[in-house]
Formats: sequence, structure tokens, C-alpha cells
Amino acid sequence: MASQIEIAAHLDLSDRQIRNLVADGVLPASRGRGGMDLDACRLAYIGYLRGLGSGQVKPEVRPRELSAIDPLIEYKLMEERRGLTAAQRVGQENKNAVSARQLVPVDFSTFALSRMVEQIGSVLDTVTHKVKRKHPDIEVRHVEAMQREIALARNIASELGDHLPEILDEYLATLDE
Repeated sequence: MASQIEIAAHLDLSDRQIRNLVADGVLPASRGRGGMDLDACRLAYIGYLRGLGSGQVKPEVRPRELSAIDPLIEYKLMEERRGLTAAQRVGQENKNAVSARQLVPVDFSTFALSRMVEQIGSVLDTVTHKVKRKHPDIEVRHVEAMQREIALARNIASELGDHLPEILDEYLATLDE
């Protein structure tokens, strides 16, 4: 048999915490002046910790302890839960919209546009050669002018990814009208 102080030292808890755990029924109460059973307290506390870890047991927090921490803790906790629930709802709505093909993820849009730019670039690389092959009498200055314009078009296409936020803002502005 052991005293509350000995139980507290054995479980590495405070004296007050032992009293609280006994009051909550987690630890067995003392049997008269003989004290508390050390083995029974240790096993009960281990079971309590396992229950906390698995989520089967919720930790007891006394109202006086809550008010000592923050008097608005329950309100703040409720607000955080409300915000989390709202965020989960929005996330699920977005997933549903993607599944219904009403919403396209930004990563996919960027990937698709970059693939399209690559394909356009490879076509533009062959334009001057094809024109020169079909029209061998074309002057070099005309071919060079075409190459300059094609290079300008390729640069515009390659910078499309950088301009996506501006394009999105412009698109959203048209929806507001």
C-alpha cells in the first residue's frame, strides 16, 4: 500500500493530478488508512493512457482548470471546429466539381498548357524549312523575317505560364460584370 504522494512519484505525476484521477474514477481510491494499491494504480493509469491514445477515452479537464487557462476556450474551440468543418465542406465541394468536370485544377491547366506550347513550338521550328522547300526562290531576307516573327511567337507562348495569374484575374473580372 502507498500514499498519494508515493503513487504520484511512481507515476511521475503531481499530487493534485492523482487526486483528480481518483475523483474521476481513473485510479482506484484508497482503502482506509492503508493507502492505495501501487500495482492497481499503475495498471489503471496505463489503461487510461492506452484509452487516450486510441481515442476511446477523452481526457478530463475540470472547469476550474479551463477558466485558469482561458475563459473563452470553449468558444474558441467551437469556432475552430466550425472553421474546420467549413474548410472540409469547401474541399469536398471542390473535389465534386473536379469529378463533374466543372473545375480544373491549376496544376493540370499548367501541365496542359505547357504540353500545348511544346507542340506549337515544334511546329513553328519547321515552318521556315517547309516554306523554303516549297518555294526555293524565296529570298533570305523573307526567311529571316519569318524566323524573327516565329521566335517572337514562341517567346510569347513560353511566357504564358507566367501570365496565368493575370489572365485568371481578367477572366474573373468578366464574370463579375
